[in-house]
Amino acid sequence: MNRTGLLIALGIAIVTGLLFGFYPELDLRVARYFHGFSDGVNNFSWRIYPPLMIARDIGLWISTLLVAAVLAVLAWKLILPRRKLLLSGRAILFLIATMALGPGLLVNAVLKDHWGRSRPIDVKQFDGAETFVPWWSTRGDCPNNCSFVSGDVSGAFWTIAPAVLTPPPVRVVAVGAALALGTAMAAMRVMAGGHFVSDVIFAGVFTFLVIWLMHGLIYRWPRTRLTEESVERAIERAAMPGHNFFVRLFGGNPDKLK
Repeated sequence: MNRTGLLIALGIAIVTGLLFGFYPELDLRVARYFHGFSDGVNNFSWRIYPPLMIARDIGLWISTLLVAAVLAVLAWKLILPRRKLLLSGRAILFLIATMALGPGLLVNAVLKDHWGRSRPIDVKQFDGAETFVPWWSTRGDCPNNCSFVSGDVSGAFWTIAPAVLTPPPVRVVAVGAALALGTAMAAMRVMAGGHFVSDVIFAGVFTFLVIWLMHGLIYRWPRTRLTEESVERAIERAAMPGHNFFVRLFGGNPDKLK
């Protein structure tokens, strides 16, 4: 999570934005190739090819299980606030914040529901009824859950967040695996006609930028970085009122549990 990663991500964003902004037909050209795959009834037939569907599901489950594990650890702490966290408090905050702000808020709540860009499978060029627009235009026909950007790809690239928290000896491998997962998910969504190439590239870039920013705020920058003790104490303080209420509700004495 250094400046090199930031510069690479910004470089990819600038090149992609300019290239597909000035030449939006590049998005159509790639999509047209996969539109040509047909099972005799459906174009973009890769979208219903069982191995590809299973691979997509596996990719989705990886990030889902990682988040579920983090939430389970947090829930245990909220139920038993005096018990020590089973996972680093900063890691819990970092992983939940990046998932909530990246794939959650930015991608699914803001962009996908308000950008208006139709998916390849829905545009007129590929037998759909909606109008194709370049990535920068919000004036497409899609009402919600639109093409810009890909939620699946954002979720897959989010695995960079837990990867950067792994010990140094395995961090390069972990980050490489996360990048491979995100790239594979991006390829599958383009092959299925679910997204244009620019959609999946920006999904990865935006997600990485959220991760980079939150890592800086929590771990790197002196004015904002947190300590493990401060995060754990904050969780305890937030959990204690509810914990004490339930202890009293069932006839216990919270003071005796200290």
